[in-house]
This record gives sequence, C-alpha cells and structure tokens, in this order.
Amino acid sequence: MLLSDAVPQNVSTVLGVTHPFFYRIGIDDLWIERCIVYADYRDRFASIPYVTGSFKQKVNIPEAVLLLVAMSHMVIVCKLIPNGSLQKATCERLIFWAPLERIRQLSDVGYYPDSRMSMKDTANMVKRWKSIGDVPPVYPNGWFAVIESHKLPIKAVKNTHLLGMQLCVFRDENGEAHVIDAYCPHMGANLAVGGVVKGDCVECPFHAWRFRGEDGKCTHIPYAEKAPEVAKVKSWPVSEMNGFVHMWYHAEDLDPQWMIPEIETIASGQFVYRGRTEHHVNAHIEEIPENGADVAHLGHLHSPSITLGIDVDTIRKKYWDLGVQHNWDAQWEPLANPDKKHISTIKLKHKMTLFGIAVPILDLKVYAEQIGPGIVYMHWTSVLGSGIFQHYLTPEEPLEQKLVHNIYTDWRMPPFISKFFLMAEAIQVERDMSIWNNKKFISKPVLSKSKECSMISKHRRWYSQFYSENSPRLKFQKDTLDW
Repeated sequence: MLLSDAVPQNVSTVLGVTHPFFYRIGIDDLWIERCIVYADYRDRFASIPYVTGSFKQKVNIPEAVLLLVAMSHMVIVCKLIPNGSLQKATCERLIFWAPLERIRQLSDVGYYPDSRMSMKDTANMVKRWKSIGDVPPVYPNGWFAVIESHKLPIKAVKNTHLLGMQLCVFRDENGEAHVIDAYCPHMGANLAVGGVVKGDCVECPFHAWRFRGEDGKCTHIPYAEKAPEVAKVKSWPVSEMNGFVHMWYHAEDLDPQWMIPEIETIASGQFVYRGRTEHHVNAHIEEIPENGADVAHLGHLHSPSITLGIDVDTIRKKYWDLGVQHNWDAQWEPLANPDKKHISTIKLKHKMTLFGIAVPILDLKVYAEQIGPGIVYMHWTSVLGSGIFQHYLTPEEPLEQKLVHNIYTDWRMPPFISKFFLMAEAIQVERDMSIWNNKKFISKPVLSKSKECSMISKHRRWYSQFYSENSPRLKFQKDTLDW
C-alpha cells in the first residue's frame, strides 16, 4: 500500500511528502502493516532530539514520516532515504507495542517427523496415509471470513482460494468490497492476477472485459458495442463487519439466512487491534469447532503449563513445569431462541495454580458465541483487563482449513500483555493441531453416559443445520489404468 493511497492530499502536503513510498517498517521478522499518518503530530515532536530512543540526531519533520501504529498509541519517526523506502527503525519498544503476527503453514505444526524425514515430508505422508473416516459434507452453509479489511485497501485486487474455489476479491473505488469467481468466462483468465479496478468493476488483464462486483455482470468490452447477457461471473454476498470481509456460501444458492452481529466494543474504539495468528489445519471443518463442546479434553491436553510448549508427545514428561497447571470449567449449549438457532455459546472459567496455590492474576472468565459454522467471538475478562478473540475458520480445500485468531483488547491494556494472551492462545491451539492433523473423523463415536460426552452429541446435532441436500461431499478418485 502506498502513502498516496492511504492519506488525504493535504496531509501529504503538510508533511512535505511529494512522492509515493512504502510505509512498512521491517524489524527482523516483525512487520508493521497497520500504520496511519497524522499531520497533528508534526508540531508536537518537531523539536524533540529523539522520540523513540533509537535516533541519535534530530529528525526534521519535512524530511520524515510520522507513523502512528494503528491501535497502539505509539508514534515512530523514520527518516526517508533516497531510494524511496524507509530506514529500518531499531526501536526496542516497538517489539512491545507493535501488533503481533504469527503465521504457521500446514506443515509447520502438528507433525512428528523421525530423523529420516523433514516436517514437510511428514505432513505430506500423514495426509496420504491417515484414515479420513465417514466425514460430513465438506463445505457447510454460512458466512466465512475472506480477508481482514485493512489488507484490502481501495482499488486492491486479491487472488484467494477458499471453499475449493479460486476467487477474486477487490475493493472498488467507492470503498465497497466484492467477492466474485476468479475466472473470466471469455477465455478463462484469472481476474485477480493482473486485473485492475475500474469504478465498481474489475478489468480482466487479458482482453479488458469489465465485470461489476455487485452482480458479476460484464459491463464493458472495449471492442464491442454491447456485452452478451450471458457474460457474467458468480458474485458472492459480502458482509464487512468487525474488521473482516466475509462471504456467504450456500449449496442451494440461497440468500443469507442470518447476518453477522457487530461487536460494539470494537466499533466504538473501546477495544483496539493487538495482533493475529494464522494456522492451516489438516482436518474436516466440523472437528475444529467441536472442540468447544468437547470440554473433557481441556483438563488433559490443555492443563500442562504453556511454558512446556506444544509437543503433546513430551509436555507431560518434562521436569521443568514449575508446578504450573491450567484448570478449566466449561459449558457448551445452543441458544434456545429460534431466531438465533445458528448461535451456540460457551461459558468457560480458567484458573492457574502454582504447586496447587491459586494465581488469580491470570484467571479468565470467557463467554464465547459460535456464530454459524466458522465464526466464534470469545469475550473475556481478567484482572489485567478485558478483550475479544475473533476466531475465523474457513475451508480452503475439503480437508484443509484456515484458522485465524485476531485479538482486540481494551485500549488501556499495555500491548505486550495483549500479545501474551494471544501467544498463550496460540500455544493451546497448536496443541490441538497435533490432534486434528493426525486424527480420524468418527461419525458414530463411542460415548460415555456423562454430561461431558452429551455435549458432543448435542454439538453434532446443532452443527448439522449447516448442511443441506446439495452440500458437497468428499469424493475419492482411485488412479487406474482402466479406460
């Protein structure tokens, strides 16, 4: 994203910036992507020899760019260098204040290679060898997260693969986000690879046909007077809410049956963005939200201290756990309101003990709402403050899921504390991934006569509402020499 696209012209003029440049700042493997330029800070910091403690000389404002890291209330001054990029800021405070981004690909977590194989080879082997089981349809009906709003600036075009489809995601010149099928019906070019935004349309890079985001219709062919009526692509219903662009998928091609609720604390600015994690999981989509109803696994898989890491093969064998235990009390149930039957809730309490003695500073109370098949909002409170985890689960392929967690916390909470909570959540998720990536889906599990097992049965009945007659099922094709 270029500064000229990000700020009004008058702000660029005040700061003395007359040419576009990238505003991303690299700090080792940490990147700050959410930056806002504010002219208001010009006079306030113009006379300060150094702002962050990393600059040895006074920085003249007309030669610099003032960046306010979004949602973190910290100003960083970086001097512009001749090639148009930004000088690297060696600011230790940035590590504590910048939003965290942690991404783990499909072969990074949840596999246990022996000395002869790499993690990637092991992941591929497990995918080939593991028993799939009698799985439900692979793409349930509902809203699915596509991309964070801040990653789709005006006139941006993104090539995305979701729900087994290649999709073109773009934001038109009016600021509206659109999701359409990626392949041009003319000659099959991918609209998202080289396509450009023209008004409310995306223009094909091959022959410059234009397709309107709202309904997918072709509105312009440069060498024809009129576009054929059949010249159109599928346009998917879109809802931009809570910092994410979502698309509606339904196997029967029905319009949205319910809408995504707005999170008031985020919309009002009381809670601010502190970071995200992204994981890719080798499992059926239903197995991941089912964890919320499988409360019995919390006391076994998630009770060892997070300091012991994610390796489920060794977390109970390490001697340096310092006597730390995580204790959980959870209850899952669907909402009784027939107008909100697509929502279920989880009430959870977390307490940490050290050699059996309570450590209340890390106690958590969580109220989570699962909204449809792939969205969970986890509202939590603690002694240190309160916040929300946004949990977004989207199928990429039938047995490959993209799992994103965004964290928003009260603006008064120090960002490094927010990132501690996000990292703690990531460690627990990555323990789950060791199970998900290697397990078989059991369509008729053997359950005990207990409250814990009854929640699993209830969850499966509740989740079944998101499948319909034409929901796609997993198909196997055996290689053969037969013609």
